[in-house]
Amino acid sequence: MKRTLLLFLCITGMHAAQAQFSEHHAIYGTNELNLGNYSGIDFGLNYVFEETYSFKIGYSRNFRQPKTQPRDYSSGLVGVWLYGTTNPYDQIRNFQITVGKIVQLNESGTIRANLSMGMGFTTIKEPENWVKTQNNFITENYTWEYDKYNTVSLIINPKIEFPFSRFYGLTVSPMVQISRERTYFGLGFGQMIGLLRKKREF
Repeated sequence: MKRTLLLFLCITGMHAAQAQFSEHHAIYGTNELNLGNYSGIDFGLNYVFEETYSFKIGYSRNFRQPKTQPRDYSSGLVGVWLYGTTNPYDQIRNFQITVGKIVQLNESGTIRANLSMGMGFTTIKEPENWVKTQNNFITENYTWEYDKYNTVSLIINPKIEFPFSRFYGLTVSPMVQISRERTYFGLGFGQMIGLLRKKREF
């Protein structure tokens, strides 16, 4: 009897703690497809306090055709078979931390703006020193070397979030990453999974 009562109290206490946590805190993951002057992916771990303040730790990786690529460059049949995965690309990889303010756009809480900005540690990788090789249709007709360097970026990332349920939603996410070396700008489309918002009382 004592064990049953203790188990009941523990379960009840855990449920109450969980309910209280979800009233004030939200924790969820996001993943997005980016389209802009580069294209790629973005992942984030997000925390929202009191449906008012947001914090995000994120990672993005974006690609584009190299600006320095010779006009007659060909990846050959091997590149076609591998769907271009071995081709050279201009790349921007970014680790970021942002903070923001949540603005509710409707009474039910299913549409909100997450106005965030922050800083990022950015790695830029670009092919250079193109050297033409013997022309053949099997492999690439140029060799190259990657130039890689690091910099710091300013991140401006306002989002429109659609937490349709407490645990799943969609995002539309304009983003600008500004550094001394390169600037990325684009639009992300993705999803949110986790504890997104508190339970609404109707």
